[in-house]
Amino acid sequence: MDAVVVDKVNKTYKRTWPWEKPISALSDVSLSVAQGEIFGFLGHNGAGKTTMMKILLGLLRATSGYAELLGSPVQNVDVRARIGYLPESPYFYDYLTAEEFLYFYGKLAGLHRETIRTRIPRLLEQVSLTEARQRQLRKFSKGMLQRIGLAQALIHDPELVILDEPMSGLDPIGRKEVRDLILGLRDQGKTVFFSTHIISDVEMICDRVGILAKGKMLSLGRIEDLVNDHVTQTVEVVCDGIVGDGLPDIKRLATKIFQRRDRCMITLPGRDHLEQVLVVLRAAGGKLVSIIPHKESLEEIFLEYTNRKV
Repeated sequence: MDAVVVDKVNKTYKRTWPWEKPISALSDVSLSVAQGEIFGFLGHNGAGKTTMMKILLGLLRATSGYAELLGSPVQNVDVRARIGYLPESPYFYDYLTAEEFLYFYGKLAGLHRETIRTRIPRLLEQVSLTEARQRQLRKFSKGMLQRIGLAQALIHDPELVILDEPMSGLDPIGRKEVRDLILGLRDQGKTVFFSTHIISDVEMICDRVGILAKGKMLSLGRIEDLVNDHVTQTVEVVCDGIVGDGLPDIKRLATKIFQRRDRCMITLPGRDHLEQVLVVLRAAGGKLVSIIPHKESLEEIFLEYTNRKV
């Protein structure tokens, strides 16, 4: 059973005046997230990521389509007790201390008093806030607030954790701390569904990724599969003992030639003419140093999808 299933979900907002066209926030979005995996929901600001998350959480109703969490339709209120959620811009009662804050959310989750008191020290240690347990939240840094927010999302020991832009606005240290926490959740067997527009974070920790742009799901799968599905874009050939600019066949086939003393770096647009170039180099007395194929990175694939396919 998948932890998250979304099938052809649409969300349309009506305009104020009848002659205005409706706004399509989501268009036939389909995805699935397996239990125990980290799924990255990747898209630029305004792509529809938060709208999709609100539909999953029952905060918005889809215009059409179907969605379920942990085997139950998202309309099922009971399933929400098994889900932890951290919004992109949460509001915290900043006069509370970290311990008071977690106790408050534990009571909201319906936990017994003794259960909450047992879990609070463990959660504070998990998010590295034990020393700040008596500190008011108004004195917390942005990174500390994100970590205490994660702790409140975990206070009831959920099976599925949904995080909306959890690394947004954090410095490199804060982002690493949150990434480590997410990896730790997977190690505990929990499923993590998080949205972001920070591509490097997706590459570091996600098992699979979905790319959303202007409300449309453009690609879905494992990162290595998405990258491998894209053919090699360029091939870099490095050799010694020749002057590339002096070889007409090389100049005709290469997109770039960089010469530094006896070393020449030749960039080809693909593999098609690689053997021909190597024959010319050998005939000219060149000594091959390396051949390096360059595939697109996830960032390049993301930009290609969002710029060309929407």
